[in-house]
Amino acid sequence: MSKFLVLFLLLPGLMYAQLKVDVTVHIPSKTADTLFIAGNFNDWNPGNKAYSLSKKDSLTYAIQLNLPKGNFEFKITRGNWDKAESKNDGKPIANRTLNLNVDTSMNINVANWTNNFKPIKEIYRYGANIHIIDSAFLIPQLNKQRQISIYLPKSYKTSKRKYPVIYMHDGQNLFHTNPPRANEWAVDSVMDSLIKNGSKEMIIVAINHGGKDRLKEYNPYDSEFGKGEGKAYVTFLVETLKPFIDSKYRTLKDVENTSIAGSSMGGLISMYAIAKYPKVFGSAGVFSPAFWLAPKIYDDIVLSLPGMVDSKVYFVAGDKEGAAMIRDMKKIYGIINPKGLNKNVVLIAKEDGKHSEWFWHREFVPFYKFIAL
Repeated sequence: MSKFLVLFLLLPGLMYAQLKVDVTVHIPSKTADTLFIAGNFNDWNPGNKAYSLSKKDSLTYAIQLNLPKGNFEFKITRGNWDKAESKNDGKPIANRTLNLNVDTSMNINVANWTNNFKPIKEIYRYGANIHIIDSAFLIPQLNKQRQISIYLPKSYKTSKRKYPVIYMHDGQNLFHTNPPRANEWAVDSVMDSLIKNGSKEMIIVAINHGGKDRLKEYNPYDSEFGKGEGKAYVTFLVETLKPFIDSKYRTLKDVENTSIAGSSMGGLISMYAIAKYPKVFGSAGVFSPAFWLAPKIYDDIVLSLPGMVDSKVYFVAGDKEGAAMIRDMKKIYGIINPKGLNKNVVLIAKEDGKHSEWFWHREFVPFYKFIAL
């Protein structure tokens, strides 16, 4: 066998080879808490035991990560986001960044922790088109309660028309607030602007995530984070929430006018939802999907293909989210659209894209125009 053939056969493995990252963290004072590293390589889970740091001495901790080449963002926590690293004055720090091309060592100095400062409670106000349906809507399939909010186009009050609906996850971060937040999609502002410029009007239903249970609720499969609850969550959307919305609001109930969308874990569960219920959801926005946490989804997509003939799927992620993100997204895209000829299935990889709300805010526009056709 020639050297060139051997290199060709090994190339996929070389492309996604893991690199070592040795991280040493210095903290300002002793703590009884365990330290963790949370970033776009573990879906920003602040207390993932697999990413806990080893204690070297009372002020020094360390961890060795194995990551593929790519761009990563992260922060240090003490188990949850209420105990994340901060500036000296308690204000949040910007995400730390890592451009990984070779084995790397990093020294990090934590200035302070957010919980050492009295939190300033912000009173957020939404725009006139946002309404809270219920702050504790029952999810009988999970025996939990969750806030459900809705965006109604301005014309809803004065017209008698019926509207298409987009169901979206991570409701806490979807709508624009006053004062504004750094981590919001602001999809209502985007919608207002699009509608003003002649785009089709739609309703958006926002379902809040479950905080510490998010990684289980948005995963249909068991994982290192626990037993997957995603199948029950999607059943809730189809059998409980959608019938409720259709009965209370003037909606177009058919599959062509019902969409689902989300990012990261929300992208994963949106892909699962349209594959599982292609006669309920006609289109899906799959933003920066966390497919890495659910390898079984590839098999389920293959089994679901016969029912997805007319499904519209919009994939989008950024090159700065790491090679694995784009690779996994392309794998699903290749299953659904192997020859690349199906115009109802689109994949977009943006060079500047990061695992961040500002990116999803921006990319919501082309997704919306895609499903509005």
